[in-house]
Amino acid sequence: MMLESLVVYVTVVEQRNFSRAAELLHLSQPGVSLQIRNLEKELGVKLMNRSPKWVKLTEAGELFYRRAKEMLNLYESVKLDLARLHDTVSGSLHIGASFTIGEYVLPRLFSSFAKQYPDVDMGMTIANSTEIVAALRENKIEVGLIEGSIEGPDLQVVPFMRDELIIVAAESHPLVRSGGTEIALLQDQIWVLREGGSGTRSFSNRFFEQADLRIKRSYEINSSQGVKEAVAAGLGIAILSKWVVRREIETGQLMEISVPGLSLERDFSIVRLTGHIPSRANEVFVERLVKLDNAF
Repeated sequence: MMLESLVVYVTVVEQRNFSRAAELLHLSQPGVSLQIRNLEKELGVKLMNRSPKWVKLTEAGELFYRRAKEMLNLYESVKLDLARLHDTVSGSLHIGASFTIGEYVLPRLFSSFAKQYPDVDMGMTIANSTEIVAALRENKIEVGLIEGSIEGPDLQVVPFMRDELIIVAAESHPLVRSGGTEIALLQDQIWVLREGGSGTRSFSNRFFEQADLRIKRSYEINSSQGVKEAVAAGLGIAILSKWVVRREIETGQLMEISVPGLSLERDFSIVRLTGHIPSRANEVFVERLVKLDNAF
């Protein structure tokens, strides 16, 4: 029984679909089907019932899946121990990051890591926080970096940095011209919001609920850059991370609306699947990541 066959089997089971498994493994679908048939022939049992749209495990298939996962985890654990022994950092590293983290926090670290470890095959997927967690659960990425936090028995969540959010507006906005702003003046304003599933949108929704704010009207845009441009053009006000707007604040393109006593903070969090054995590249990258808060 080859290691590759175990990887193929586990991927098919977790994706519940031969086509998606083949895509993830960069194999042809007939090749994946052949691997499964060869496994069943070698083991002398039927592991799964399948149709073009679904895969359902037999009792033997469920047992074999659990044992296959154990064997693959043990193999990865041995690889990690050997890499630590020889201080080797190689292999692949695919990070999934929310827009704020991926576009404004990670680029410097990603670049320096790639230069120091040129043998690591690196990639980054940027999407909203909900999509990043979904990609992690589908094994499309090895580690996710999201805004805020999330709970789930299948997830390990570790905060790695505090993020401050601020309310911003164009210089011509009445709340900017009035100077100091009480929270009551945020009632019945026009807001520019990120899309549903975004960590920034989830944070904004909680803030509106906790502050009991009425929204006169809102506009939804699915990128921070789009929100910034809309606010600068006078469409409304927005809540955004300081990481996202620091250049615009410095140049005066956007202005912070300061509310005395109001502090808007959240965590940036590392998310991994429970029980996942990281590659050495993954381990070293996360070690660098948790040091970022002191580096900026």
